[in-house]
Amino acid sequence: MFRYRPPVLAELLRHGVRPTDRTPPALVRAYLNDLYRHELRRLRSALLAGRIPKPQYSSRVVELRQRYPLLSLPERFWVEE
Repeated sequence: MFRYRPPVLAELLRHGVRPTDRTPPALVRAYLNDLYRHELRRLRSALLAGRIPKPQYSSRVVELRQRYPLLSLPERFWVEE
């Protein structure tokens, strides 16, 4: 059984992720990472298609990364002991 910390749950909900007390943090992190990578690929595709000017690309990548702060936090800090 896993007890996710309330701030972690709130951040996960921003991305539509609702783990249960039986969902391992490693699985949730992998899913969140997949979401991030998907958005990163979409951003790159938009750059290559000319929908994003090249000078704006890096700032958009940084902005995207900032929307996924949990990926910077080790899984052991996601749950209470």
